[in-house]
Amino acid sequence: MIEEGLVRVDGVEIAPARKARERERVEAQLLEEEPKPEDIPVPVIFEDEHLLVVDKPAGLVVHPGAGNRSGTLVNALLSRGIAGGEDPERPGVVHRLDRDTSGLMVVAKGEPAYSGLVAALADRRVRRIYRALVVAEGLPAAGTVDSPVGRDPTNPTLMAAGVGRPAVTHFDVLHEAAGHAMLRVRLETGRTHQIRVHLSAIGHPVYADPLYGEPVPGRRLWLHAESLAFTHPVISEALEFESRIPEDLRRSAVELDGSFALW
Repeated sequence: MIEEGLVRVDGVEIAPARKARERERVEAQLLEEEPKPEDIPVPVIFEDEHLLVVDKPAGLVVHPGAGNRSGTLVNALLSRGIAGGEDPERPGVVHRLDRDTSGLMVVAKGEPAYSGLVAALADRRVRRIYRALVVAEGLPAAGTVDSPVGRDPTNPTLMAAGVGRPAVTHFDVLHEAAGHAMLRVRLETGRTHQIRVHLSAIGHPVYADPLYGEPVPGRRLWLHAESLAFTHPVISEALEFESRIPEDLRRSAVELDGSFALW
């Protein structure tokens, strides 16, 4: 950027070798590049002229951002006509999954679908159900966590419970063994890292969560978006989709206890 004349110190163009000094004003002109289509395989569960539903693989970032200018879900779907919203880096994206969370997402292909889906999410008319394996000692059979989620005031790279915007998470225990439990989790709201933050806040972090629990060598975050249901925002048809638990998650659960194979 310096070589291209995009950086100035106190209003003057500088050379790359120039060292900044205390109290100097450094200004940089950021060039926003719209994401470009890339050939990245992503399973498409449903598609019509208004929207598509995908089964996002773990390890795939949803949209471009700092440190991820390419290789995202948005890059993978641009050739399929995703569109909607004001952010050129997030065309058609109405909700997100974390990089290491797998499962179902809906993406708009135009402004009518985008606006309708955003409204449905805000009105809590989209049913999103996840499967999570958590540390389980003392976990009740069912429960609700109703606590705001926002940026951690002591570490802005993390989220925290008790600050920020309202957030509600419901859970039911499907099976418990070896100090862990398989949960079905339903979101009412969709804050960043909501499930992970809420479960960690009540003392039952998601298995292998490197941010809000304990990392496990060779294992990824045990969280999968398994069910998605909503009314089509343009043609008003009820839609419901299911995604099988990925094999890597099944294996890691069974290694904890063989009884998890049934779940």
